[in-house]
Amino acid sequence: MAEQHTLEIKDLYASVETKEGRKQILKGVNLTVHSGETHAIMGPNGSGKSTLAYTLAGHPKYEVDSGEALLDGVDILKQTPDLRAKEGLFLAMQYPVEVPGVSMTNFLRTAKTEIDGKAPAIRTWAKELGEAMKRLRMDPKFASRSVNDGFSGGEKKRAEVLQLELLKPKFAIMDETDSGLDVDALRIVSEGVNRAKENTGLGILMVTHYTRILKYIKPDIVHVFADGHFVKTGGPELADYLEEHGYDEYLPEGADSESALA
Repeated sequence: MAEQHTLEIKDLYASVETKEGRKQILKGVNLTVHSGETHAIMGPNGSGKSTLAYTLAGHPKYEVDSGEALLDGVDILKQTPDLRAKEGLFLAMQYPVEVPGVSMTNFLRTAKTEIDGKAPAIRTWAKELGEAMKRLRMDPKFASRSVNDGFSGGEKKRAEVLQLELLKPKFAIMDETDSGLDVDALRIVSEGVNRAKENTGLGILMVTHYTRILKYIKPDIVHVFADGHFVKTGGPELADYLEEHGYDEYLPEGADSESALA
């Protein structure tokens, strides 16, 4: 049985600096995720879903006003982003950044060394990397290319899932992983996420607007996120309801799903 871990977000408030001044985006977020659970976080544009993802990961743009995020009892909000990653938190970005001059293989091996506290044996590592790339239908040449440099949208998302499979975090936040993927790439990427969960028992927070990725990565729990906090929680059937009815009933008075801010 895989080791059990818990990510507990308690009454989290966070702000961001805008042209009009500081704006509070997260307004009392509470959520508990256990190992082996998949939580879908759905909501309209601008509701704060991505802000939640980046605040948990430690992006400097977002300032925590109050609250906690406990990973196995440790408040990661007091840690630098690299220490949060070492604790076992992984963020797959909606728009993965390019890192020219750093090869995929060096990047991944360095990250693995930091997490494990020792470098993986070259031969074992090369085999593991090669097999993981094959499963994700990635050309072996990508291992020697710079991280995400010149990759297509689908290739970047596969590279994110490659990291997920090899680095074996405790919790993965997937921020709109389905954006920019065609049907085949969506299936391959989803299979990779499911495989990582099956092999390590990780907990997943899947941030998305749409249900299409949830047909491949089945959620245990679905949350509606609107106006900076969770407004409804249910089972997988809630995603189908949202697909049919949209988010209007969850928005603040006078707002619509396209004009919501942040």
